[in-house]
Amino acid sequence: MAGPAHVVSALRPLVSAEATAEAPAAAMEARDLEQAVWVRLLEQLDEYGPPPDAARWVKRAVRAEARRARRTAARELPYGPEPSADPAGSPERAALRSERRRTLRAAVARTPGNCPRLLTAMLSPDDPTYREIAGKLGISQGSLGPMRSRCLGCLRRMLAAEVAAPEHGGKER
Repeated sequence: MAGPAHVVSALRPLVSAEATAEAPAAAMEARDLEQAVWVRLLEQLDEYGPPPDAARWVKRAVRAEARRARRTAARELPYGPEPSADPAGSPERAALRSERRRTLRAAVARTPGNCPRLLTAMLSPDDPTYREIAGKLGISQGSLGPMRSRCLGCLRRMLAAEVAAPEHGGKER
């Protein structure tokens, strides 16, 4: 083999085939693996000249680069989403969630009878059981289901009257 250009043109099909075969196991693109091997080959040509057994060298270089990529991938940890990139964490979304909670709590407080106590207990972050709620309210566990149903119906009607229906996008007819 004469010069670097001749070595590169002679080895192009072998490098491409080896990289295509090894890339899936390395979880990388075949072209990226090829590029890493070409860089390694150019370094080899600069320092030591063409390898004596070029085909064997290419196979070893491709496998070595694939191993390096697997080791690197195993050590890398992905970053979490940036706060500004996360729409759920935006200040606007937080304000809307807070406003919805305030509206719900205000509507719960306006429900009749024992409904405010029952709904507040059910909305508790402690996630109490029916037995715990019934004990706290001093009612039987069997009457809790029907009472809950009536209170939720009342709350649903109150909120439906307060919350406007979403507007349709597009052209009005």
